[in-house]
Amino acid sequence: MVALPVVPERAVDADGTWTDTKLVALRAELAADREALRQTITDAERVLVAIQGDGSGEGAGDDQVDAGTKTFEREHEMSLAQNSKDLLSQVERALGRIDDRTYGACESCGRPIAKARLQAFPRATLCVSCKQREERR
Repeated sequence: MVALPVVPERAVDADGTWTDTKLVALRAELAADREALRQTITDAERVLVAIQGDGSGEGAGDDQVDAGTKTFEREHEMSLAQNSKDLLSQVERALGRIDDRTYGACESCGRPIAKARLQAFPRATLCVSCKQREERR
């Protein structure tokens, strides 16, 4: 476990920004998520390579069920890898927002994102109102 730097606790600012201590802890959690996602992506890509075989014609005599199963497995692993890549991108974006001190501010309206929302979904970049408006489009 990486030792976190000691940062003095301060009250939440009037604009809703997080305390330094909580941001340090959140940053550590997101960094751990980033490493886990990178490992998940590596594992999924390794499985994809194994499923696709070495191109030697392996599986050429498969019946339709075997071919369908291999296709399903390949598409499932591709989907897992893509989902993990999307999450990794969101985590890296959140880490960048922590570093540039914009974490917790809505990217659309600039108002603070509710702390409960960020605790439930630390990668959020929009407040609830802006997210609802985006989803209606």
